[in-house]
Amino acid sequence: MTAGNVFFLVCGVLALLGAVWTIAAKSAIRSAVGLLFTIAGIAGLFLKLNAQFLAAIQLIVYAGAVVVLFVFVVMLLGSDASSVSTGPVRARAARSVAAAALGLLGLGALVLVAGADVTPARFGPVGPEHGSVEAVGAQIFTRALVPFELATALLIVAAIGAIAVARARHTVKQPKRDPNPTRRLFHGPIHPRDAGRPLPKEPLVTEALPKKALPKEGVL
Repeated sequence: MTAGNVFFLVCGVLALLGAVWTIAAKSAIRSAVGLLFTIAGIAGLFLKLNAQFLAAIQLIVYAGAVVVLFVFVVMLLGSDASSVSTGPVRARAARSVAAAALGLLGLGALVLVAGADVTPARFGPVGPEHGSVEAVGAQIFTRALVPFELATALLIVAAIGAIAVARARHTVKQPKRDPNPTRRLFHGPIHPRDAGRPLPKEPLVTEALPKKALPKEGVL
C-alpha cells in the first residue's frame, strides 16, 4: 500500500466519521466540530485529486467562515436554541417519518442503479496543471469573468441589504398611560393586606375646605 492510498483512506474515514458525528451529536457545538472534521477530510480528498484550489477554498470558506458562523449563532442563541416547541411525541413521529422516507428513497436509488446498464464514461487524459490554482485562476479571469463579477455584485448587494434591514428603525409602541395620577403612582398593592382593597378607577373628589379667616391687621 502506497502513501497516497493511506492518505486517501485516512481522509475518507475522517470525512465519514465527521459526518456521522455531525448527525448523531445532541449538542450543536459538537455537531459543528464534526462538520469541521468532515470539511477537513474532504479537503484532503481534493488534495489527493490534485485540486489544490478546491482544497484551499474548502478550508477557507467552509471551515473558516461557515463553521465559525454556526458557532457564533449557537453562542448568541444560547441554550434556548436547542428547545423544541413541539411535544416529544410529535417530534418522535416526525423523526420516524423522515427516516422512513429517507430509507425508501435510498432503496429506490439502489434499485435504479442496480438495474441500469450504462457504460461508464471515459474521461480523457488531463495535464499536470489540471485543478491547480493557476488553472482555476486563468479560467475565472478569462472565460468566466462576467459570471464571476456578477456573483461578486450579487454578494455585495445582499450584504448591503442585510445591513439596511439590521439598521432599520423600529417604532416602539408606548404603553397606555393611566390618566389617574394616584393609580400611576400606586399601580399595585404595596402590601398583601391591601390586595383586597384596590384603588378606585376614578379620582377621589374631595370638598374644598373652607379657608380660615385671617386676622385683620392690628388685631391681636
